Order: sequence, then structure tokens, then C-alpha cells
Amino acid sequence: MFQYFDKIVKGTEREDSLVVIQNMKEMIGTNFSFLNYYKEIPVSYDAKLVNVDNEMAEFEVHEYQAKVIALEHKALIRSHAKFAFREDMVGEAFYVNVARKKVILCKFSYAKIRSDMRRFVRVVLDKPLEADLIVGDDILKGNVKDISLGGACISVMSGELPAQGSDISLFLKLPDISSGSTHEVGVTATVIKVVGDSAPYMGILEFHPEKHSQQQISYYINQRQVEIIKELKEQTL
Repeated sequence: MFQYFDKIVKGTEREDSLVVIQNMKEMIGTNFSFLNYYKEIPVSYDAKLVNVDNEMAEFEVHEYQAKVIALEHKALIRSHAKFAFREDMVGEAFYVNVARKKVILCKFSYAKIRSDMRRFVRVVLDKPLEADLIVGDDILKGNVKDISLGGACISVMSGELPAQGSDISLFLKLPDISSGSTHEVGVTATVIKVVGDSAPYMGILEFHPEKHSQQQISYYINQRQVEIIKELKEQTL
């Protein structure tokens, strides 16, 4: 979850955790807004604080929240108006019982949730999408690792990606999950970042789609979201 938040330390880590716990002791029975991510899809439900003891806080949570906390071993908690501080929080999972919808968190820290600044929903792909990147006179073969309406993370096995700030043409091979067919969607993109000194290179691209391409990408992302939510619902831990 490191990419979803920045940890904030005010005193020492132990002192910060004690301050959070002390504030929670006065709020038994109060609902908090939890946030986790499952394959980049936000999972956010209210969680009721039911007990605070021995520097640990017990919450009643939604079943889906419990499942993702069991996988991530952490939970982000949005700031609460009744607290003496305004920062968001993150707690480590000490105990998770999905069947009983119970979570016990400990080792709290202050946090700044970065993922709330995202403009678009991003989805992780279990099976990478194929993509052709037009770089000068070359066609680079790429695999899309995750995608949103705003851009994608693409791995290129051979050939070198152009430098940061370069504009390229990109052809995405988007499957229609319901019909099994594949549609090739063209879009222009800007290279935001390149990771790696040798192949495979990882490129972060920002899309500049026209309306029709945007609609096709949006349709695919919506289908993928449904798949991920169904997978989470059926997840057994």
C-alpha cells in the first residue's frame, strides 16, 4: 500500500500511535471511514469502533473490507472531525476475522492519503493487454500492466522507450470480456516516466484520447471493475 499514502511522523512512531489510541478511547461506538485497495479498485466502507485495549483498536467492518485488510495487512483511516488532529491514519492489522467481520488494528501512524488525488479509477490486469507503440519508424510490442482513462503502465520487452516528455502513438488491443472479441483502439500518449536501464523497460504513459477511443477504454475498464469486484466477493480467506 506504500503508493497510496505518505507516512507522517510527528514525534516518534510510538508517541504518534499512543496519541491516535488515546483519541480513539473517547470514541467507542463511532464510525470511521476505512480505505483499502484491491487490484487498484478502492474498497471503502464505514467501520465501527467497538473496543480499545492494550494499544489496539477493534472494529466491526464490512466483509469486503476485512478481506482486503487480510491481504494488505493494513488499513487506511480517513481523518475524523472529532479528533484533536486532522491527519489521516494508517493501522497495522493484528487480527482479522472475515467471517465475523472483525478487525483489530495496532501500531497506528499519521498519514496523507495520496490516492484520493487520482482523477481516474485504475485497474490492474491479471492478463496483460497487448499494445503496439509507434516510436519513429519502429513498432514496439508492449504489455499493459494497469490502465485508467488517464493512462497506463506498459512493459516493453525489446526496443527502447523514448525519453520522458515524448509523444507517441499507441494501439491498445482491448478485449470485450462479454463477447470474447478484441478491438484495436488508437490513442496518442505522452511518456511520463521510464523505469529501467535495459529491457524490459516500464513506461508510464498519459493518454490524450479522442471521444470514441475514450468511450472504448472506459467500457473496458468498467468491465474489468466488475470482474475485480466479483473476484473479491468470491475470495475465500
